[in-house]
Amino acid sequence: MKKDRTGDLSQWVADFVCSDACPTGVALDRAKIVFSDTVSATVAGATSDVVKPLMAYLDAQQVRHADKIVLGTQIKSSAELAAMVNGTMAAALEFDDVLSLMPGHPSAVVMAALMATDAALDACGEDVLNAYAVGVEAGARIAQAMTLDHYKRGFHVTGTIALFSAVAALGRIQKLSPEMLKRAIGLAASMSSGIQGNFGTMTKPLHSGWAARNAIAAVHLATSGLTACESIFEAEGGFFSSYGSDSSNQERIPKAFGAPWIFEEPGVTLKLFPCCYASHRGMDGLRDLMTDLNIQSNDIRKIECLTPPGGLIPLKFDRPVTHFESLFSFPYALAVTALDGMPGLKSFQQNRVTSPDVAQMLKRITVTESMDCVADHSDFEAKSYGSRGEVRIRVDTMDGRQMSKTIPFAPGHPLRPMTWVQAEAKFIGCLEAAGFSKEFAEKTYPQIRHMERQPSFGEFVASLSLTKDKHEIEIQP
Repeated sequence: MKKDRTGDLSQWVADFVCSDACPTGVALDRAKIVFSDTVSATVAGATSDVVKPLMAYLDAQQVRHADKIVLGTQIKSSAELAAMVNGTMAAALEFDDVLSLMPGHPSAVVMAALMATDAALDACGEDVLNAYAVGVEAGARIAQAMTLDHYKRGFHVTGTIALFSAVAALGRIQKLSPEMLKRAIGLAASMSSGIQGNFGTMTKPLHSGWAARNAIAAVHLATSGLTACESIFEAEGGFFSSYGSDSSNQERIPKAFGAPWIFEEPGVTLKLFPCCYASHRGMDGLRDLMTDLNIQSNDIRKIECLTPPGGLIPLKFDRPVTHFESLFSFPYALAVTALDGMPGLKSFQQNRVTSPDVAQMLKRITVTESMDCVADHSDFEAKSYGSRGEVRIRVDTMDGRQMSKTIPFAPGHPLRPMTWVQAEAKFIGCLEAAGFSKEFAEKTYPQIRHMERQPSFGEFVASLSLTKDKHEIEIQP
């Protein structure tokens, strides 16, 4: 097939995935904490409103011989459908990782695919952890080759490119040959989907689940004998020319994968707040200002927040009316920060969105984009909307005081990384929200903290199913 770009990124990815490359040192430790964080977000996602329609969908499929676990529930389904549900749940509460280089949330897709694949469930924790890291690395470099123009066109990179992360992870854990992996990548390219127009709806997290499901399907179809273009990125009518821009080219990425690993440089961001990452700097700054001013929410007269140009593109809802809209609303995020102190999962539930105190606080908040927040950063245009420039926030008090703060990096950013203590607290909180006991969560956490020591990944996944008598949500699949 004729190519319209030079190089062969599919071959490059396949050579890396099929090698013995594994993260070590700092890269391994960071991969482990993101791995842990993704499990936390997935289990908590069992409480999301998106679960009910997903269960109705599973019921309609009439799956036989279902044996793959939907985390945080008593439900089992087929590999593809379990991956779809787990991947959707992982993203449903906007509590999963952020890889600004993509920009997207690859771990939800990779982990959901691995947790529904026999080769991973039969493997030890170390092998699964390495497959996960390899997958995230591969997808991140593909996204780097595509450039940010792909996102600017309106694609949701989690659905379109993290799909390749999951294919790569499955290729590693299933020990596919380079030729078979290239075929699976070619198949996956025709399954790539996800657009930003669905942000603020249940379909946004479905992008993660659909990508996980498609990754399993692509690998299964490839190993079943279905053919596909094995150099799909540079091919005429291929991924670069169809989904990218004139700048999309593998020359955009480093000369070698894993040198350094993406987990080490530039790093992956983890969330302390369960909402769109683009609002986190403002939330963090407001918490600091309220502490410095020694005030409560009723002491606030006005909050003014400035965000960089493009910073409000993913934050589409000025006055949200649904839980899913609230996840993508900067004013709402600031309102519940002022009212709740440390916004948690309950801060973004539907009853909170419609509460009177939130409506009153929203009247005191303005958020606007400003060139003042570019901050003379030479790489401003290359950064994702949620990480570029800086955020500035000012609070005016009822007694006439005023204080401002500039926030260049949100908590959880690689330059302000989440600690293992914070990760454990998040894990325990997420499991408790899903109906597990605190005692069980505390007992389970060391297993994921030291996943490389676990003899059976499948037994760990099985432990995160929830029996009916303990589950708060009555759902019949």
